Amino acid sequence: MRKEAVLSSLLTVFAAVVAMLLVNPPAASAAPTRIMALGDSITGSPGCWRALLWQRLQNAGQTGVDFVGTLPGQGCGFTYDGENEGHGGFLATNVADQNQLPGWLSATNPNIVLMHFGTNDVWNNRPVATILAAFGKLVDQMRANNPGMRILVAQIIPMNTSNCVPCGQRVVDLNAAIPGWAASKTTAQSPVTVVDQWSGFSTAADTYDGVHPNASGDQKMSDRWFQPLVSALGSTPPPTDPPPGTGACAAEIRVVNSWQGGFQADILVRNNGAAAMNGWTVRFGLAAGMSVQQAWNGVVSTTGQGVSVGNVGWNGSLAPASSATVGMIINGDPAGWSPNPVC
Repeated sequence: MRKEAVLSSLLTVFAAVVAMLLVNPPAASAAPTRIMALGDSITGSPGCWRALLWQRLQNAGQTGVDFVGTLPGQGCGFTYDGENEGHGGFLATNVADQNQLPGWLSATNPNIVLMHFGTNDVWNNRPVATILAAFGKLVDQMRANNPGMRILVAQIIPMNTSNCVPCGQRVVDLNAAIPGWAASKTTAQSPVTVVDQWSGFSTAADTYDGVHPNASGDQKMSDRWFQPLVSALGSTPPPTDPPPGTGACAAEIRVVNSWQGGFQADILVRNNGAAAMNGWTVRFGLAAGMSVQQAWNGVVSTTGQGVSVGNVGWNGSLAPASSATVGMIINGDPAGWSPNPVC
């Protein structure tokens, strides 16, 4: 075959391929979900729980993620996506007061924030109310950057150090207040999820100085972040339709997060009637092996596996078509659980 004929054939094939691509262009790959780890030295120096978390996500097939931040990763023994916002020595209250977060957000534009913050605030004896006010400002700044931000906030790991003897109790006090604060800040578009990093964490076995995690502590922190993060990666805003029921008071229970050994459930109570409802109680059953660990925005009592949740003072009066939400942390596995709430 002559060179001219070969060249002509190649040009014909090339033109056909170009035409096909113009008609059926290749699908654009989905942008990765950007995850910002925000906090102090527990998050960033070196914060190897982030490395373990990234590795576990990859092993679980969650490869479409991009850990972001203005700080580079540090060595944790293997290659990982290490960018973060773990600023050693920083206080959440100072970051909020000095408006440092908006610059970090605009540089990275995360979709999800993992926040373990407050250790240095506790060390400096900042009041719980002041810390939570700072948390609230940070959440508002996250939503200004991305109205659909998914926000995971840790109940921080414990402290036990001779340099700050009262710090242990201050951590307990802060952690006890976080669920109620989170419930007040969460929205359907931008949920705030509490992640319990405190329970089962030993300052003797899981830290090297009573404050910062060692290898076993990093593993525990990674384990606690994993399931709530996977849920956030696949989450969509909860439906806004009223819970089922034919009476004025209707209730629904939604499992919003789960992890090994426990889960978070929201109880949605709605007034479907035409008149105001003054006071409400929701009753439901737990499966075998389940127990209520904590609750907020409601008064809980249990008898065996039966649970009764009543309103607190400020959410007992519901106008027609209005609703209230109670959050609960429950020990156990929610798989197959059918609580069948009665209001």
